[in-house]
Amino acid sequence: MNGKAKPGLKGSGPVQLVATIYDVADRAGVSKTTVSRVLNGETSVRPETRAIVLDAVKELQFLPNKAARSLASQAEARVGLLYNNPSVAYFSELLIGALDGSGRSGAQLVVGKCEIGNTEAAYDAVRNLVKGGLNGILLTAPLCESDGLIDELTQAGISIVAVATGYFRGNVTCVGIDDFKAAYEMTAYLLGLGHRRIGFVKGHPSHTSSTQRARGFEAALRDAGGKAGTPMVAQGEYSYRSGLEAGERLLSGRKLPTAIFASNDDMASGVTAVAHRKGLDVPRDLSVVGFDDTIAGAVWPQLTTIRQPIFEIASTAITVIVRNIHSRRSGVRAKPRNYLIPHTLVERESAGPPRR
Repeated sequence: MNGKAKPGLKGSGPVQLVATIYDVADRAGVSKTTVSRVLNGETSVRPETRAIVLDAVKELQFLPNKAARSLASQAEARVGLLYNNPSVAYFSELLIGALDGSGRSGAQLVVGKCEIGNTEAAYDAVRNLVKGGLNGILLTAPLCESDGLIDELTQAGISIVAVATGYFRGNVTCVGIDDFKAAYEMTAYLLGLGHRRIGFVKGHPSHTSSTQRARGFEAALRDAGGKAGTPMVAQGEYSYRSGLEAGERLLSGRKLPTAIFASNDDMASGVTAVAHRKGLDVPRDLSVVGFDDTIAGAVWPQLTTIRQPIFEIASTAITVIVRNIHSRRSGVRAKPRNYLIPHTLVERESAGPPRR
């Protein structure tokens, strides 16, 4: 024995230890963050919870260090990010951008993981992150499109930013691009090259970005009038494997498309692999274009794609959420806003005029 008692516990000897904020949280059955909110006088805590915390403070004779508490209030920003995207290349850039934003904003980034495609598991993973003491969270699709989850987090006092959702929902701040406009521009680009038989690979059906990209594709074909034929469409899931399966469907008929527009680079890479296996030259026999401009597009030939600045989107989202966290602490709840980041059509070697 070295004579030191364990911090946060009552000693049995003559030395009486001072209770800590962790003791209060344990006695009240809440998180340390909730105790901090009560002590800081924030209005986001429910009255019944506030009463329980104050009772615990009184019972434990907890004397908070006001100077330390004030410093922590200004500096502490714990932001959660959940890994649940089928595109590893996309999430890698998202994570690097989030790390950049957290470093510049002085925030702590907490990353969680859940089984891709399991919505209930994703909700549980978000709740587990929140239990760890978060005061902000970045929600990616499809979580950012769940009104129930957003309401639950808002009531818990968690600041939320939706990342790369298909459109501005009005109930949560969003950071992303105009998916409709970007897909319209790419389709118009293919039409401008002279393509009339164009295939399209949809993204994951649970993501509104998929819907917006499909709508942009369809709108561009409509505006082309009689120039374009009936599109050939296959369902994908934003993964490389789903791109392989979509490529097989689109390139197995008697009348093949001269161009295929896939809703992300992972699926475009899958389509390109199928084309090569079938002996088709890209772009002489078939043009293939994608969306995102991730490392997944580094195939041969290099992919023409829409550059979605994922790094910048994530970094901006962290900056916005940290600002909202500090606003909430000062008693001001930030109104939801839509931050649109410019996209770019990047021309490379995978697209060209149709073979005559």
